[in-house]
Amino acid sequence: MDVSSTRATDSIAFSPAALTRVARAIVERGGSEPGEATLVAENLVLANATGHASHGVGMLPRYVGALLEGGLLPNRHVHVELDTGSLLRLDAGSGYGQVAGREAMELGIERAKRWGVCVVALARSHHLGRIGHWAEQCLEAGLVSLHFVNVVSRPIVAPYGGLDARTGTNPVCIGIPRPVDPIVLDFATSRLAQGKTRVAFNRGERLPPGNIIDDRGAPSTDPRYTVIPPFGALLPFGEHKGFGLSVAVELLAGALGGGLTCRERHAGKARILNGMLSILIDPEQLGRGHGFVAEAEAYLDWLRQSPAVDGEHVMLPGEPERIARQRCAAHGITLDLATWNEILTAGERLGLPRAECEALVPHER
Repeated sequence: MDVSSTRATDSIAFSPAALTRVARAIVERGGSEPGEATLVAENLVLANATGHASHGVGMLPRYVGALLEGGLLPNRHVHVELDTGSLLRLDAGSGYGQVAGREAMELGIERAKRWGVCVVALARSHHLGRIGHWAEQCLEAGLVSLHFVNVVSRPIVAPYGGLDARTGTNPVCIGIPRPVDPIVLDFATSRLAQGKTRVAFNRGERLPPGNIIDDRGAPSTDPRYTVIPPFGALLPFGEHKGFGLSVAVELLAGALGGGLTCRERHAGKARILNGMLSILIDPEQLGRGHGFVAEAEAYLDWLRQSPAVDGEHVMLPGEPERIARQRCAAHGITLDLATWNEILTAGERLGLPRAECEALVPHER
């Protein structure tokens, strides 16, 4: 059975294959070639399967809005603007981030394998999705990677001590290879990812206190202030520390790497442009191959011996995502009905009939 009702009033469980078919059909109707549509669809569904619905198929309505506005252009590939061997400056031309991220990492991996290290500055990519995906691509090649990403769109995060939105969620991601279960640290510099507030809004849920402010700068738990006007703002995590990291990311990924920062002139656009500065390192060429693995494993083993609060065990970065994927394999992916209807409406905006989308997820009647 491809799709089944969970709580009939508010959610549906889909198989990953069913959601991939729907996402691929919508992206392809937006003008993408089949290969690109498949790449985008699989990336979005994998985000859902990894436990990050904020970066999953619920982004499709935003993508469609950007396509119709002209801020997202299908069938674009990265353009190499500078190549010194270990330094690459790339421009994605407002193409799909799922394509730009993959191509940028392919180029960076080849250089890092050749030179031991590569710094990749990627500019003007549409939404890059879950940044951990690009760290995982580097991990498959045995590389350490660090990624700093800014968001050129409507500002959504307030500065520490400020009362309105001035920056994006500005994620940081670090991937560290291991013989099994690599380390993947991937987090926004805001207390919540913006997409998580969209998911809460669609589910009719409140947010925990201390995460957002309303349009007057007052504390709120209503996610609508990050989804529909009048807009409030998310708050940075860790107060001045998260804010300081966000500023550094904006300057590195935006001003240095991408040439664009999140400023008022970009407000109101459906597009989501990302700049990403990535540093790829080959531990073998650093002369720390076996020694690195041995010392890292000894430390991680010692770390996990700490008594856990929940009586289970201390989790390492990347472990919750692996658990989520196992759960998805057993139970599928659940979407709230509001998100599902938004996806169907997005397809209709591109001329894809709702019935055609629904036919891609047959279920027992």
